[in-house]
Amino acid sequence: MSATQFAALARTTEPQTMLRRFLALDAAVTGVNGVAYLAASGPLGLLLDIDSGLLPALGLVLTVYAAGVAWLSSRRQPPVLPVRAVIEINLAWAVLSFVALAVWLSPSTAGAVWIPLQALVVAGFALAQHVALRALTADQDISD
Repeated sequence: MSATQFAALARTTEPQTMLRRFLALDAAVTGVNGVAYLAASGPLGLLLDIDSGLLPALGLVLTVYAAGVAWLSSRRQPPVLPVRAVIEINLAWAVLSFVALAVWLSPSTAGAVWIPLQALVVAGFALAQHVALRALTADQDISD
């Protein structure tokens, strides 16, 4: 996908706004996921056939992470290093989700669909954020 296609997805050609929107979307989706894991760990654990003790811990981590990403998205100019950290963390989450599915989780059919699906969404956030950050840094190099 090109920067132009991501600009259309973000509904702006302004790299700064594009980056902030992708960070905000990431924060919103991650936050909802984290709160769901915290508030409904029992039913979700049964549905996904994942230890319901794991879900509250993941929910707490995701909620705190989402708050940090939301804070970054609220900055007029999100700092490059923390944005790169978000991209790397998102990629690590996606990879670890597939590793967990292959190595130690034995989820239900719903879990076997949910785990790769959420991993692909998170990888998509990482890609969108990377493209937006690259467009932003290229734009800044030109204006310097």
